[in-house]
Amino acid sequence: MRLSTKGHYGLKAMFDLAMHYGSEPIPLKVVAERQGISENYLEQLMAVLRKVGLVKSVRGAQGGYILAKPPSEIKVGDVVRALEGPIAPLECVSEHEPAACEKVDYCISRDIWARVRDSIAEVLDSITLEDMCRDAQKNQMHNSDL
Repeated sequence: MRLSTKGHYGLKAMFDLAMHYGSEPIPLKVVAERQGISENYLEQLMAVLRKVGLVKSVRGAQGGYILAKPPSEIKVGDVVRALEGPIAPLECVSEHEPAACEKVDYCISRDIWARVRDSIAEVLDSITLEDMCRDAQKNQMHNSDL
């Protein structure tokens, strides 16, 4: 399973919003510049994230984006699934509506791919945006000590 730029950049943008949680709405242009993402592409990603209820947009001169929930309540898995779809190394083991396979009863590799899916989902669902922010702050403190 390979994560596309949708999941990668979307997570970076959500991390940026989480790092500034509780402050004023952040203009998309600022997030795009800080994270090195095209503003037009980021607009598309934010539309999806807004539709699933992970971010809110605020209009006006002081407008921008904010997280719809605290960073502690948004899992990396929520963001990845919103932008990439269900976790699925193969279609036959997709989290939602796995593809029908005529070899399901005797396919030895299907169980392996289902375990890979479950492991990936477990990791993605065990990390919140708050965890990412905490790790980033630890890394900053560690790097400033060097």
